Amino acid sequence: MSKQPNSTSQQRQQQNHRSDALNNNRGTSGTNPTNAHVHGNRGKQLNPNQR
Repeated sequence: MSKQPNSTSQQRQQQNHRSDALNNNRGTSGTNPTNAHVHGNRGKQLNPNQR
C-alpha cells in the first residue's frame, strides 16, 4: 500500500509538462497545445499595431 509509483508518475508528468511548455515544435506541421496555452496572448501583446 505504498504510494511510491504514483509519486514518480506525478513527477514525470510535471517534467513532461515543463518540457512541453518550452517546446514549440519548430519545423513540424503540428502545434503543441501546452505551448500554445502558455504563450496564448503573448503575440497580441507584442504586436505594435495593437498598442
